Amino acid sequence: MKNYFFLILSLSSSFLFSQKTESHRLTKQEIAQRELEGVTDFPIYRAFEFSDKGGVYNLVLGENQKIISKKDTLNTKIQAVCVINDHGGFLEKWRINDLLEDYNPKETTIWFWTKYCSTKDLDNDGYIDPVIVYGTKTEYDEIRRVKIITVYKNKKYVIRAAECVLDDCRSFKKDQNWNTLPQKIKTYVDQLVIKLRKEQDLILKDG
Repeated sequence: MKNYFFLILSLSSSFLFSQKTESHRLTKQEIAQRELEGVTDFPIYRAFEFSDKGGVYNLVLGENQKIISKKDTLNTKIQAVCVINDHGGFLEKWRINDLLEDYNPKETTIWFWTKYCSTKDLDNDGYIDPVIVYGTKTEYDEIRRVKIITVYKNKKYVIRAAECVLDDCRSFKKDQNWNTLPQKIKTYVDQLVIKLRKEQDLILKDG
């Protein structure tokens, strides 16, 4: 009987920690149905919905589209907001704001790199661990800055990189709290950095 009790307890624990998490990109129609347009200060570039043990969340990525032409859409500011539906309204869990910085050469646009963003449960604890990636480009269409922000238990862990051909203007820094992340999450992001280097021909290293 005692062994049977511990078997049930073990199976229950395994079920709790392996609960299914789901995530998908929202269509324009779904964004309208969920009334997400007012969640960010800017036009919605992309939106996701994900569910985990904490509930159902919407992650909205907004870009201010300062200059819009047939050739380019340039942004001076971006904003990411994560909300949970709370009794018919939205309860904000966290947000990210950023904007162009005064570099030489001049930064001309900032944008979300959605092909490298993810909404997955990276450490298999039943909770989604969003990873947000965005960058800036210069007036010469060269990538200047890259940020990788991992959100774990509603707290942000940031990697900041500045690209430059010269050593003294290049940097790659992880937040001081980086090593407090679970190893599975750190491994995922380290592999993402390698992927960015390879696919985008980036250095992503200190000078």
